[in-house]
Amino acid sequence: MAEELAEFVFTDEQRQLRDAVRGFCADHFGEQTVRRLMESDPPFDPGLWARLGGELGVLGLSVPEADGGVGGTLVDQAVAVEEFGASLVCGPLFGTVYLAVPALVAAASGQARDSLLADLVEGTRTAAFAASADCVSADGDTLTGELGPVVDAGAADVLLVAATGPDWVGLYAVDATADGVERTPLITLDLTRPQAAVTLSNAPATLIAGPEDAERVIRHALHVGAALLAVEQVGAAQHLLDLAVDYAKSRLQFGRPIGSFQAVKHRLADMLVDAEHARSTAYHAVWALTDGSDDPALATAIAQAVCSAALSRIAADTIQVLGGIGFTWEHQAHLYFKRATTDAALLGSAEQHRARVAELVLDTASPDRVPRVAAGTAG
Repeated sequence: MAEELAEFVFTDEQRQLRDAVRGFCADHFGEQTVRRLMESDPPFDPGLWARLGGELGVLGLSVPEADGGVGGTLVDQAVAVEEFGASLVCGPLFGTVYLAVPALVAAASGQARDSLLADLVEGTRTAAFAASADCVSADGDTLTGELGPVVDAGAADVLLVAATGPDWVGLYAVDATADGVERTPLITLDLTRPQAAVTLSNAPATLIAGPEDAERVIRHALHVGAALLAVEQVGAAQHLLDLAVDYAKSRLQFGRPIGSFQAVKHRLADMLVDAEHARSTAYHAVWALTDGSDDPALATAIAQAVCSAALSRIAADTIQVLGGIGFTWEHQAHLYFKRATTDAALLGSAEQHRARVAELVLDTASPDRVPRVAAGTAG
């Protein structure tokens, strides 16, 4: 008997969500707005950010209603994130939505955790996330240490910081404007995704997850962050593919559209394959995290390995299709190329994730612990 193939489709509500977010991004995050915001201080519009949270409710789509969210799934959040990626939305998405919110959802309820999570979901506060516990030491309720580049740390209201105590790791919330916190903005390739170095000198901190939960909470946040970053890369890749196809249809050479030439057709076809492959792996990781069916470390490593490489290739190939105009500052292609290069390094390079996949499948797997990845069949 033939196995029945499982079919994953978006619901009507998710399609409506996609349309709503796409319309909002078209109205408020056009190319000229992105260029203005990425060079402003702070490098995003707090008013628009608050509208994303309070009006659209898309900053905490997978947060339970009891915690101030809309009670959706991670798939719902991914649908919105894909549109953010397509528009290069300026704002602390990586630190707040991809990492901090999932970490707080996974942490045990408490006054500090509950208040911060509600504010992040509403868009009234923003966060950055630093998981390098080896760099920061905890002494009671203060933290000391130096953090390298931290995405969104420059303008964040709160820093979620992993720190090492005498014999355990904890996750702490630090007021970014408190005494003992020094933030130094860094010059980065992608101006739409700013980073800052952070120095903590006996900075006051509030424990969010203690030794019994911290490692699980941090691991969960990194898995969700990797999956959502992969979906963002899919959104950017699809935008570039659409851009390249439209240009190939309209740009004339020797009296005919350049898209009619075989070399251009082949390049566009390869870009389509890359984009679809990336979409499959990204949403597979999201669905796996949603229903707990697959090994999250393996699913997210596969997604990042594929999506980082795919967006980098598609960004470079788009510039080749566009020709000379694609190399100019005035064209949007360079913004996406820089985002592709930056995203490919944020949570590990494609090569690092391929090595992680090999480790999980070949090195650390055992008969009683075989990494689970869906075979595309139901049951």
